[in-house]
Amino acid sequence: MLSRSHRVFVWFARVAGLALVLLAALFALDAFNGQPWRQATADFAIHLLPAGLLMSIVLLGWRWPWVGAAGFSALAIVYVAMVPARLDWIAIVAGPLAFTALLFVLTAISRPRAIHG
Repeated sequence: MLSRSHRVFVWFARVAGLALVLLAALFALDAFNGQPWRQATADFAIHLLPAGLLMSIVLLGWRWPWVGAAGFSALAIVYVAMVPARLDWIAIVAGPLAFTALLFVLTAISRPRAIHG
C-alpha cells in the first residue's frame, strides 16, 4: 500500500506536468492570428511541438519519476541558458519547470521500497 505522502507527490507531479502541457498547447493557439487557414494550421502544428515534448516527459515520468525529474530539469536548464539576461522570463517559464521537476524527485524518493528478505 502506498503511503499518503507518496500519493500526494505522485498526483501533484502529474497534475503540474499536465498543467504545463495545457499551457504550452494554449500558447499554440496564437498561430491563428488572422493568417489564412492553411498557413495557420501549419503554424499551429509546429507550435504544438513543445506541448508534445512536455507530454512525452509527463507520460514517461508517470511510470519512471526520475525520467520526469530529469526531463523537466533539463528543460528548465536549457531555457535558462537560452535567456540568461531575462530574470523575469526565467522565473515565469523555468520556475514552473523546475518546480515540476522537484515534484517528480519527491515522487521518486517517497516511493516505498520492497523489502527483500
